[in-house]
Amino acid sequence: MADQPVNQNNSDEIDLGQLFQMIGRGFQKFFNFIGSIFKGAFHLIMLFLLFVQRNIIIIAAAIIIGGVGGFVLDKVLPENYISRMVVEPNFNSVQQLYNNIAFYNDLAKAQDSVALATALNITEHEAATIKEIFTDSYSDENQKIQLFDKFISGLDTTTVKAIDFENYLKNFNSLDARFHQISVISTDNRVAKKAQPAIINSISVNEYFKLQKKINDENLDLQEDIYKKQLIELDSLQSLYRTVMVKEADKPMQGTSINMAETGESRSRELALVQEKDVLKEKLVELNEERANKSTIVNVISDFPTRGVEQKGIWNSYKFKLPIILLILVFGVLALLELNSYLKTYGQK
Repeated sequence: MADQPVNQNNSDEIDLGQLFQMIGRGFQKFFNFIGSIFKGAFHLIMLFLLFVQRNIIIIAAAIIIGGVGGFVLDKVLPENYISRMVVEPNFNSVQQLYNNIAFYNDLAKAQDSVALATALNITEHEAATIKEIFTDSYSDENQKIQLFDKFISGLDTTTVKAIDFENYLKNFNSLDARFHQISVISTDNRVAKKAQPAIINSISVNEYFKLQKKINDENLDLQEDIYKKQLIELDSLQSLYRTVMVKEADKPMQGTSINMAETGESRSRELALVQEKDVLKEKLVELNEERANKSTIVNVISDFPTRGVEQKGIWNSYKFKLPIILLILVFGVLALLELNSYLKTYGQK
């Protein structure tokens, strides 16, 4: 019985020793794994460098030829110009705008200058100069906040609690933006301005959007008439209160406290009428702003400039693009040759 604690201590020491050994082996395996990753990466880098070393002449020739060819192309080919226009589609016409722009772009990519000239009401020669037409959303953080505020204003309290600004931004897409930018890339710096009326009219002539605008105008006129009638009624009621106050003031004072109470009540009513009139006037101002914002199916915030600007940037230069393209092509061909040689050697083994 006396030896039992000693045996128990020895057992605990053995268990702890095994535990530390397991931990040590675990760390060793982990560091070996990390080391194998670095060794594998180093091996791949060395194989790549050896590959480059064996084919350095071909690679250098591809870069030089690409640079010279790109320089020649930049000098020979006509310059590309970009023109931008910012619009605000109304009456849910933004989807039609994107569809139309995508259609024009397909015609430009297919080099169908006849159909593109008809669609944009320009000459075939001018249509042939168009390289690309695209559109994207034009919004900043402030506009997104305003759109979010407008979005939740039409929801009930329970739904509003389940939606926050971050979730709204996650589901925000280009069609939700208020403003949209249309860009035209062409070798003719004047063609975008000439095509602008056709781009806008292609949406404005849509019968559905014309009907939506007509109904909206009628609703605005009706709402304006209601507000104006309410203002007239408030003016009449205010005039009546003033007449009553004058008559009450002409009456002999039978009780000072009672008369002062009635006078205070009349003034409170008149003040409430003034406040209601101010609210109605603000609503009339908002109606005028909405009428101005929706006077057309597509509001042109910023027109195409008279002349487009030359496209700048390294990605638009053939001196940069052509060497990269040739380099990728050469690497691909050489890699296939290396693979073919390896497969032949592997098959012989």
